[in-house]
Amino acid sequence: MGYNKERYVFLKNVGFHIAVAVWYLVSLLPFWALHLISDVLFVLIYHVIGYRKKVVRENLASSFPEKTAEERLSIERDFFRFLCDYLMESIKMMSISPEEQKAHMIFENTNLLDACIEQGRTCGIFMGHYCNYEWVASLPLWVSGKGQVSTIYHPLENQVADRLFLRTRQHFGTVCFAMQDTLRKVLEYHKKGQPLIIGYISDQKPFWTSIHHWVDFLNHDTPVLTGTERVMRKMDQAVFYLDMRRIGRSRYVGTFKPITMEPKKMREFELTDIYHQMLEESIRRDPAPWLWSHKRWSRTREEFNRLYEVVDGKVIKKAEN
Repeated sequence: MGYNKERYVFLKNVGFHIAVAVWYLVSLLPFWALHLISDVLFVLIYHVIGYRKKVVRENLASSFPEKTAEERLSIERDFFRFLCDYLMESIKMMSISPEEQKAHMIFENTNLLDACIEQGRTCGIFMGHYCNYEWVASLPLWVSGKGQVSTIYHPLENQVADRLFLRTRQHFGTVCFAMQDTLRKVLEYHKKGQPLIIGYISDQKPFWTSIHHWVDFLNHDTPVLTGTERVMRKMDQAVFYLDMRRIGRSRYVGTFKPITMEPKKMREFELTDIYHQMLEESIRRDPAPWLWSHKRWSRTREEFNRLYEVVDGKVIKKAEN
């Protein structure tokens, strides 16, 4: 049978609607039931499957050499418990009421954001893969509404899953921008005179050709994304860090901490350095709810210097001998 585009699109749409229905039905369960499912998932993922356990163990050992093996093992188990809770919490967001969401995800210092929006300024928020970053999409419940809340996301290869996550993330009015469209979207809103409150998750591993800066982060020489800083400086955004804290099971507090109101006066990469310092402080305070299963440090400066060179500010692969 040859390729049939219409049939393929039809099946994708059917798959999406089935996934939405299943996700929605599970999301209707109360938190105590979701926590029971999470406990079962923990046994399967951690004890049976051992999902990325080696990666997590290596990351913790290299990040916290001062801790004992028993202390790191405790963090490892807490991370996997958190990861399972995070999955259930993300599903819950499909149908959770505004009142219940506000009881489980509290934001502090939102008045600082509202003050910037009243002045017509966009707020750029540095965030990490820390605590339930998906729930930050509930911020529209806490701010005045004069600024459009938005987040940057990396589109998933699976289009059904991508549409499903987008639907959930935009449940409370947050608008999601694909990472590659960030500057274009920010400029569009700027031209319309519409200020944004925009969250940038900036602790990902950059592509080789996007490495322009390294920081000392969690005991590693770490290549970091600098695109967030460039957008913030170019658009003169008021810059904040969202300090997330886990105060109980499926309960978080996010505090907006000002970094600068004048990003153009900051030295190059200074914002990026400050962000990673603040994120490390958050992680060291409570290590478990960071994304330890990510191969964050698989790219080294030695390999970068061997394979690439910087010419006129651009990273170019060296010619093979």
